[in-house]
Amino acid sequence: MINPQNRRTSMKRTFILLAVLNLVSFIAYAELLQKPNDPALEKFKPLKAPETSKLILKKGDRLAICGDSITEQKMYSHAMETYLTVCVPELEITARQYGWGGEKADGFLARMTNDCLRFKPTIATTCYGMNDHGYRPYEPSIGDRYRKYTTGIVDAFKANGVRVVLGSPGCVGKRPNWSKDTNSTTEALNLNLCELRNIDIGVAKEEHVAFADVFWPMLVAGNMAQQKYATNYAIAGKDGVHPGWAGHLVMAYAFLKGFGLDGDIGTITVDLKSNKARASKGHEILSSKPGELEIKSTRYPFCAKGEPDSDNSIRSAMTLVPFNKELNRLVLIARNANNESKYKITWGAESHTYSADQLAKGINLAEDFVDNPFSEAFQNVDKAVAAKQSYETKQIKQSFRSPEAKEDMNAVVEKTEAERSKLADAIKSAFVPVTHIVRISPES
Repeated sequence: MINPQNRRTSMKRTFILLAVLNLVSFIAYAELLQKPNDPALEKFKPLKAPETSKLILKKGDRLAICGDSITEQKMYSHAMETYLTVCVPELEITARQYGWGGEKADGFLARMTNDCLRFKPTIATTCYGMNDHGYRPYEPSIGDRYRKYTTGIVDAFKANGVRVVLGSPGCVGKRPNWSKDTNSTTEALNLNLCELRNIDIGVAKEEHVAFADVFWPMLVAGNMAQQKYATNYAIAGKDGVHPGWAGHLVMAYAFLKGFGLDGDIGTITVDLKSNKARASKGHEILSSKPGELEIKSTRYPFCAKGEPDSDNSIRSAMTLVPFNKELNRLVLIARNANNESKYKITWGAESHTYSADQLAKGINLAEDFVDNPFSEAFQNVDKAVAAKQSYETKQIKQSFRSPEAKEDMNAVVEKTEAERSKLADAIKSAFVPVTHIVRISPES
């Protein structure tokens, strides 16, 4: 006869074994992220990143953009705020950036009450891990510490009613000169950062918050750029850590996708036989006559110039990640065109030729027309955003750490907020409707 105690022990062991096997199966499944067929990526085991399935932004959200010196560069944060201001103005999002050079996750956790929570954000993005990885190969202690303080940040935000988009660190392009581990390879550092990315995914799942995959798109885009353009193309920046505009646009892409934005800037539809036209929300047809549409728009596409092969060009990054396809679609559809003809579309100073089939399917004006009627107005908003974010660094790093702040923090907050409000108002003033003309003419 089997001893009941032994039976219970055996059942318990079986249960534990099944649980372990299920966990192993889950991990194996989670690691099945499709990777490009690139030998440079062979050693990496990125977990499949959770995607934001619907828009998590709410009207009137106050966004806190938090991170280390890469955030303090005020480039991806700048692109994000400009995008939210002009591409989805109906959401009325306001933003602040809280970048601090050299910071790790525990550093932000220590200062977030004083610097960030006092302004009552409703949603926040984080981007830590670059300094946390220590610029050396991965060790379990690195991951344990990072997980602890990352979870602490998320918990602190949640305790204050703040929704979170937990961003992974980016990648490195080379071992930076400040790394003390002179024997570390670039690959070893990136394998470490990939581990921290995977930890971020675990924390995001456990804490039921959104995730933004910064690391993997940057790493893949950087490798692609070196094959497509030049071997010295530095997606992570010339020092190996601080990106130029190409890398920062990839970062902005990751966070905007993390918000669940659909990228639908607008659709303009015209019937070339009847000359009747209509436009989606944010765009108004002022007139429609043969070969010409006049439109008034209160939503802008995201406008970017620059060389396609430069690592300091936003336009270059748009060739490496599907930013225009997924986040920047201002579509022109022209129906009932002559199938035997080509058509020249003129929008602003540029013209491009399309087939009747292409026009029927729709062309993305934002992608094809680099210099377009929105460019000047977009730049005006962009400059105003840059000025405000520059002041936010001064406010947090200088004014909030001044002798005056030690004497009377509330007075310093009130004084600096009055200055910042003027800069925030300048963004609103710069964002004005744009009236533009689309010309459609057949070519023989």
